[in-house]
Amino acid sequence: MDDLLIKLRRSFEAGSLLTKLLYINVGVFIVVRVVFIILQLCGHKGMAFVTLLQAPSDVGLLVRQPWTLLTYMFLHVDILHLLFNMLWLYVFGSLFLRFFDGRRLVGIYLTGGIAGALFYVVAYAVFPYFRSMGMTNYLMGASASVMAIVFAVSFYRKDYAVELILLGRVKLLYLALGVFAIDFFSITSSNAGGHIAHIGGALWGLLFALQLQRGRDLTAPINRLIDDLVNMKKRRPQRMKVVPGGGGRPESDSEYLERKRREADAIDTILDKLRRSGYESLSADEKKALFDASRTQGGGEK
Repeated sequence: MDDLLIKLRRSFEAGSLLTKLLYINVGVFIVVRVVFIILQLCGHKGMAFVTLLQAPSDVGLLVRQPWTLLTYMFLHVDILHLLFNMLWLYVFGSLFLRFFDGRRLVGIYLTGGIAGALFYVVAYAVFPYFRSMGMTNYLMGASASVMAIVFAVSFYRKDYAVELILLGRVKLLYLALGVFAIDFFSITSSNAGGHIAHIGGALWGLLFALQLQRGRDLTAPINRLIDDLVNMKKRRPQRMKVVPGGGGRPESDSEYLERKRREADAIDTILDKLRRSGYESLSADEKKALFDASRTQGGGEK
């Protein structure tokens, strides 16, 4: 058992950010199911616990439970729901990584999930059809995040085609639009909330692709936030690194975080150029920066 846990930990640590997203979703599913079963066996309502992690359709309740905007997109209680979403995440996440880096994958997963949840809450607050139901509905699952990924890569590379059984070679854009049409025509079904969230995630993925083509990365703010949180958690010891123009004083934590953020943005730009034009298109300084970054990630900052 210990060997299995060690192997799983090493696989998680060595895996790509897509692999980490898959692991987190499966891990949350296992933990939630175990807690749910224990509560049921003890005579308590397991769903009362689950609703603390689901995104509610009621605005007032969402304000009191803001964490659900994040937790709902990793939450599954049905094994088939989990397997279907993880299959889509793996397939389209892998396609996404052919054109973008892992940081943007995590960014579009999180922001697409949040966009899907907000679109769902607004729809339930605006349209009389949903208001007439007179009850709070709850949202869970990674599908809104996955739809954001699907639409991001589909509209960024509109000419990209995939091979499908029976249908042959089909443009990814047409596949995405087909799924969107199914969701649109299902927004008054029994799973209206899920389909509305899918549409919200899809629209966010479309917006991401259009803005990125104009040079604006919509995932940059949340990736900067993640960087700050990770660096705060590490709480590095004070480094005696001299600040340029700082009179020889040590570098402060805020200056360190800002410097690391600039370095990460610069590496992202170099990686984009590498994907578009190949290694030979990089300048000597860009090659050196890429080499230094890979050495730092492999052995830690010296």
